Amino acid sequence: MSKELKMKITIVNNGPYLVEGNIPLVKKTQIVSEYGEPLTWQTLDKIETPPESYALCRCGNSQHKPFCDGTHQRVPFDGKETAITDGSEENKRKLPGGKHLIVYVDSDLCMSSGFCNLRNIGLVNLVLDSEDTMKRSLAMAMIERCPSGALTYQIEPDEPEIEPDLPKEIANSIEITSDGPIEGPLWVTGYIPIVRSDGMPFVARNRVTLCRCGQSRNKPLCDGTHRHNAEWESFWKK
Repeated sequence: MSKELKMKITIVNNGPYLVEGNIPLVKKTQIVSEYGEPLTWQTLDKIETPPESYALCRCGNSQHKPFCDGTHQRVPFDGKETAITDGSEENKRKLPGGKHLIVYVDSDLCMSSGFCNLRNIGLVNLVLDSEDTMKRSLAMAMIERCPSGALTYQIEPDEPEIEPDLPKEIANSIEITSDGPIEGPLWVTGYIPIVRSDGMPFVARNRVTLCRCGQSRNKPLCDGTHRHNAEWESFWKK
């Protein structure tokens, strides 16, 4: 009997994401308001995967998305990994104000998913008014639905940061735009180890968004560039 592989995602140099350890792959979509504001996430279905390991497209050109079909070897694709791996506290900025709610933003992780701003109120103002229990609760919900983990919070300064209870899985995410649904990043949850192609591990995080359009300037992390790639968006319009 073969030894069961541990859950891990390894980035192949200028190639795909190699997924090991039977990590579940699902499809998730944003649920938006009548004004197009992202509110929460819905799991649509589970995607069947090969046993134990599989490869996910990173170049954005596979004809068998979300899986890799080797197209990256035939098209121009620079998969150079430039994102920081250590998750240094120096990258975090504390939002002003906050009573019983301390919020941090890490701009190096942000991919502008939009959960932190509604039409008539944003996270910054909610934190300033967090003495109001309803506003504090809404701020917490916004933070926990941020897929990249760029937003985090704690209740008091001497307490640990609070993270949502998320499954160990990879989500083939769908974003809802004014032009219709488009493919978002690969959303990795549950502190699954991610390792660069040179063997350097990323600090384990509960929420990570990985680029799969091939155009991010912060690879392997998503930076939101896919929303401005007209060809990528039109391919996925329903």
